[in-house]
Amino acid sequence: MSKRRISKNAAVNIGEERISILTELSKDALRNGREDLARRYVSLAGSIGRKTRTKMPAGFRYCKGCMTPLVPGLSCTVRLTGGKTVTRCGICGSLKRVPYGRER
Repeated sequence: MSKRRISKNAAVNIGEERISILTELSKDALRNGREDLARRYVSLAGSIGRKTRTKMPAGFRYCKGCMTPLVPGLSCTVRLTGGKTVTRCGICGSLKRVPYGRER
């Protein structure tokens, strides 16, 4: 018997669904004080994303240094300075700077 294969679209859909579930679980684990579990969920979501070639959900932010989900006030601080949004990870201290523009 040969292996049953699934189409690429089906694999992408399954990957997106599992990534969204894992990102929500990581936020919940972080709120409950389980940083190690939250990091594990983010790393699993990343490996699924690499395997199925899908991206993380648009609203989900995580530290690329320590793989911790960034929840303002809980695991990171957010400052608005000089036309940039500066997010500092509370675990490893890495910075993420994103410019924001004026409305036209």
